[in-house]
Amino acid sequence: MTQSPARLLAQFDPTEHPHRRRNLLNGDWVLVSPHRTKRPWQGQVERPPQDNLPTHDPKCYLCPGNERMGGHINPAYDSTFVFTNDFAALLTDSPSHDISRGHFFQAEAETGTCRVICFSPRHDLTLAQMDVPDIRRVVDVWAEQVVELGSRPDIGYVQLFENRGAMMGSSNPHPHGQVWANRRVPTEPALEEREQRLYFERTNRPLLIDYLEAELDAGERVVLESREWVVVVPYWAVWPFETLVLPRTPVLDMPGLSDPQRDDLAGILKQLLVRYDNLFETSFPYSMGWHGQPTDGGRYPHWQLHAHFYPPLLRSATVRKFMVGYELLATPQRDITAEQAVERLRQQSGVHYLLDK
Repeated sequence: MTQSPARLLAQFDPTEHPHRRRNLLNGDWVLVSPHRTKRPWQGQVERPPQDNLPTHDPKCYLCPGNERMGGHINPAYDSTFVFTNDFAALLTDSPSHDISRGHFFQAEAETGTCRVICFSPRHDLTLAQMDVPDIRRVVDVWAEQVVELGSRPDIGYVQLFENRGAMMGSSNPHPHGQVWANRRVPTEPALEEREQRLYFERTNRPLLIDYLEAELDAGERVVLESREWVVVVPYWAVWPFETLVLPRTPVLDMPGLSDPQRDDLAGILKQLLVRYDNLFETSFPYSMGWHGQPTDGGRYPHWQLHAHFYPPLLRSATVRKFMVGYELLATPQRDITAEQAVERLRQQSGVHYLLDK
């Protein structure tokens, strides 16, 4: 006798049984294998980051007054500082003609610019350790960069991001992020634009507004809530403690945030990053980035501003998640469920572990 779908669903335990979850934002799938957390680990162990950094490092090319690798001298800045990357991945004067060589060798010239944002003159700080008013200044700089670069006719998308920690490829511990501004919309934002547009065409509602409402109703994956913002571990999370930062009301991009939203964002970022650090009592590595609407002149009423945090740590400050083998050749896979991850983050103190000792 065939069992009903309801009976089969009742027999399914998402904390024990492998299953797939669909990413609403890009259409991809992730394999969830919660039973694998029981396996022993004899793989690579990372070296914990150094905590006792000086407030100013005379050898750091991002500190105030120091010489950068390209020969420029940094000003004696006392807040944030933005400059064009001395080794930019995008150039404004690249050739713009078609460079494809037939059907099998397609290529397009790409132009743009890359900038570095120093969050603080203090070499020894991270966003998690900065004061909320100083984080608010970073939020303003993010918005300013989108306005300035996005207004240029040769820029179709402005990507704000931060690689935190050597584990995520950061070449310097000084608190900083980056801005890459492209002529064309990059791959991930383009996929998110497609999924948000298709949903909007069916419902006349922004996808992420309805998704957030569903997450708040479920309550299972909400890490933090404030007046203007919500942090969730997304249902489809790939990285162990991945989070999605969402405004409660429709906002197309960073410049569209009101003063209360910016104030509140600085506060909830502080809360989230302190909990990350407290999880394994280490300066938590991650890659994070903001996805706002493209700046190519199109209309995007379906878009909703949001930030992704992708931290690699899995079991401790020294054991990370590796995206290899099956993840590279087939489908991304995770061991702990999103629901298990959010419980770990909720349990963390709102006081930074270095201040709590």
